[in-house]
Amino acid sequence: MVPFPLYNSPGLRTGFWGSSLLCRALLFTLVWLLTTACALAGVMTRDELAKRFPPPYIVGEKDAAMPVWPIFEPNFQQHASSNQLVGYVFESIDLAPVPGFSGVPINLLIAIDQRGTYLDVNVLSQHEPVFVGGLGEVPMHAFVSQYKGLSLKQNIKILVGPHGARNISPQAAELDGITRATASLRIINQSILSSALKVARKKLGFSEGRDPELIARIKPNVLETHTIKELMDAGLIQRIVLSNAEVEKKFSATSAAGLDPDAISHPQEPFIDLYAAYVSVPSIGRNLLSQATWEKLQSRIDPEDHAILVMSRGRYSVTGESFMRGSAPDRIVLTQDQLPMEMRDLDLEIALKDDPGWGLDKETFTIFRVIGRSGLDPSRRLDFVLPITRLKGMIFPERITQDFNLSLTLPERLYSLPDGDNKTWTSIWHERWIEVAVLLCALAILVLALVFQTQLVAQPHRFTVFRNLYLLFTLCFIGWYAQGQLSVVNITSVWQALVAGRSLTFYLYDPMTVTLTLFTLISLLFWGRGTFCGWLCPFGALQEFAATLGRWFNIRPIRFSTKVDSRLKLVKYLLLAGILVSATLSSNITDLAVELEPFKTAITLNFVRSWPFVVYALGLLIANLFVYKFFCRVLCPLGAGLALLGRVRILNWIPRRSECAAPCQTCNHRCAYQAIAPTGKIHYEECFQCMDCVVIFASEEKCAPLIMAKKRDRVFPILPVGIK
Repeated sequence: MVPFPLYNSPGLRTGFWGSSLLCRALLFTLVWLLTTACALAGVMTRDELAKRFPPPYIVGEKDAAMPVWPIFEPNFQQHASSNQLVGYVFESIDLAPVPGFSGVPINLLIAIDQRGTYLDVNVLSQHEPVFVGGLGEVPMHAFVSQYKGLSLKQNIKILVGPHGARNISPQAAELDGITRATASLRIINQSILSSALKVARKKLGFSEGRDPELIARIKPNVLETHTIKELMDAGLIQRIVLSNAEVEKKFSATSAAGLDPDAISHPQEPFIDLYAAYVSVPSIGRNLLSQATWEKLQSRIDPEDHAILVMSRGRYSVTGESFMRGSAPDRIVLTQDQLPMEMRDLDLEIALKDDPGWGLDKETFTIFRVIGRSGLDPSRRLDFVLPITRLKGMIFPERITQDFNLSLTLPERLYSLPDGDNKTWTSIWHERWIEVAVLLCALAILVLALVFQTQLVAQPHRFTVFRNLYLLFTLCFIGWYAQGQLSVVNITSVWQALVAGRSLTFYLYDPMTVTLTLFTLISLLFWGRGTFCGWLCPFGALQEFAATLGRWFNIRPIRFSTKVDSRLKLVKYLLLAGILVSATLSSNITDLAVELEPFKTAITLNFVRSWPFVVYALGLLIANLFVYKFFCRVLCPLGAGLALLGRVRILNWIPRRSECAAPCQTCNHRCAYQAIAPTGKIHYEECFQCMDCVVIFASEEKCAPLIMAKKRDRVFPILPVGIK
């Protein structure tokens, strides 16, 4: 048995930089791009902002402590040379790089005034699949334009489809959504809200200037035993009772006085009897909710999320007749430090542990979820606002709203204060820790397979089964389920961030991409490009299965001559260089250029896309039947980047004999990737680590030198790796 070459070879490579004229040209291109990158940076400058905010506005110098620009206007009440601060303008990617479905954050230009009102919101760049090559950017621009005139203090509800955007009250507003893009719109809303809140807290004094990322956490292991009465007495369940007379009194000084006949005729009857409890806290939820309801709740929220139970009785309900399960409520608003927090109904069937005898209508029982990334701090007071509205008039009624308040405060023993900087991306890692753990186990198995390749290929059938199962895992789990398809977009996003001088922390919002990227970079050092392209690329796995299907129909792939094949393989390097140039010069061109990859269509969107993209992806799969791995070998810009980076490889891990290529050409003829030269030299930058040649090398039935040696009844000498 042939020992693993890592241990019987020095494995060090030579001639790294001077291998080909192409590499020199590409290196020259990269150096040129680096030298021009700073001058072509894509971040907003003061001059560009001045064009967007023309006179009378004046854009000031960029703040030294925070990536924001102040906006001034002349104060004519004093004298023309005196300017007063209007607000601040900033890019969302600098403050809240919430990743989109492409793994790249949407970048928005946001301006707010000193009261926290949005002066303007515009899209600077985005890579959302539903808008790039899908619905187009026009609906997205129309959506963000609705924020103008709204306030950070309003609870913004995104409706599904056009309903007529409304600025309902100082506490609430509604925006028209976009059908089939609801999830992307929530990412946009989160980007706008998170970045604007940071500026408001640091620059406008909102929320006492606290950092929204330094928040307390609920202690999951603290479980106290209480009766429902004890929870009430301790203030862990809060209650507000409003009679008809109290509500009428609130409206008495407005034009809506006397509009409610029931309030006048039955003044002492309850208008609403409302209860609220922080049920995601174990010491509250497990004592208040039945065991079945508690277990359902735990299965529906993530560890960093919060859950609020609201119950009521009386003629007025927080749900209301028009309330839809699973949506955000209109009749109750959660705020903290005067800023709104979005609550969304979990649509759970709720039962209490014991009947407290309150006579509550179970139809009003609702548990609302507040996502962990909202910035809600359990150590701070939670304020609930009940905006009660009356209408005066018939055709265009006047809306008169009065607010009633209820507050919740948790005792310190139920939460832990932050020890350091708790970045919001940590919640995403907590949410996806199972997926990351599965991926890490799979990567560990792959490493063992590569290290002990000799034992793995000893039985060719066993190796074939192992490889097919692993590729099936790559396609189904890494690709379609976990959305872990690496892409040239991952290269261009990093390139653009470096060129623009931005932080790369946005990568931390996608755990699968981070894990795969780190492993791929490490594997490049030892094995080169092949580990990712041959084992971990979902689209590559899909092509292999398609090729297997083609063999069942007796489709024989075309094999180019060595000269034609080598020239075709140069195309992907030119495409990569073109994409990098476009990423430096124009993000719009880049959005079109990266569509060269079919990954978004075939893996990310499961072929649910407009027909030209689907036809293109299917066309590449069909081409793969006739030219094996055509896209990977000829067109893939990601593969080109990995091939270039793979030149730092320190191992010649494929074993060779002195007879390889002279006279034996078996591996050369069998290599479907044509990565073995007639001289026997392995072109590792084109090797996909299928290990077919390793199987041949170890087989006494396939390897010609071993067959000849067996016939001669002598042991064939094995030379160290690296002879060829």
